[in-house]
Amino acid sequence: MSPGTAGLLDHIGIKVADFARARAFYTAALAPLGMACVMEVSAEETGDVPHAGFGVGNKPVFWIGPCDGPISGVHVALAAPDHATVDAFHRAALAAGGRDNGAPGLRAHYHPSYYGAFVLCPDGHNIEAVCHLPV
Repeated sequence: MSPGTAGLLDHIGIKVADFARARAFYTAALAPLGMACVMEVSAEETGDVPHAGFGVGNKPVFWIGPCDGPISGVHVALAAPDHATVDAFHRAALAAGGRDNGAPGLRAHYHPSYYGAFVLCPDGHNIEAVCHLPV
């Protein structure tokens, strides 16, 4: 591992019950963060099931793929450049069918400048947008 890369997240993937519904939800919810679906791979290409990767530019960092079994909820926190973007993420995610799991606001119990919003996606995953800039 080269210096400066320890601890950096390259990408994460989660399972979803309804791939089309989840793709539509994440397309809308992640748009305020500047993220879009930047890559899709078919079941033929994976040898299993299709996947969609969301990111910025051509780098997918957040992947979704269908699951036949029970969904186990995860928590994913995505960086936002400012507080207004956290607010916009929350509005977009709710409008796309997410459920509120923590309105935008300061969470000083994490640290004095922790400004985040939490939404449960249609599969129950806790998706957060967070900004660490001072209020």
